[in-house]
Parts: sequence; C-alpha cells; structure tokens
Amino acid sequence: MQPEQDQQPIYRTVGRRRSRDGQPLTADDRAQMTAMARYVTRAPKGVFRYASHEEMAADRLRWTVAAMLEKARSQSGLSGQSLKPG
Repeated sequence: MQPEQDQQPIYRTVGRRRSRDGQPLTADDRAQMTAMARYVTRAPKGVFRYASHEEMAADRLRWTVAAMLEKARSQSGLSGQSLKPG
C-alpha cells in the first residue's frame, strides 16, 4: 500500500485563520498568551523511557498528585506543611 493511500482524505476545511496583516497583538491576545505561559504541567521536560507501563503510570500519578497539592495550596493559602502527599 502506498503512503498516500494510508492517509484519511480531507474533504473540507472548516474555518480559516484570520491574517493579522502586520497588526500588533491586542490586549486580549497578550493576556491569553500570558495565561498559557503560566500553565505548568508539573511533569519535567524531556523524553522518558520506561521498562513497563507500571513505571510510567507511577511517575504520572506522582506528577498529578504534586500538581493537585500545589493547586490546593495556592487556592487555600495554606503553607506547604499543611498538605502533604500520602
């Protein structure tokens, strides 16, 4: 089978990106970019290779719990000693 036949055909395009034509970013655009820049996943950057799915799941769970604790601390105004994992 040829590579072109492996792909799903694209029948139509829905919507189009609007060109800015050299216009500067609006205040709303800047606010959205700033909000996206502050988003933290808590998973360290890099490529991870695991020997098993269990190892991967354990790391993902650890990172998820750390993110949940950090969010709870920031929302409640509590110190890091008040909320501990485990």
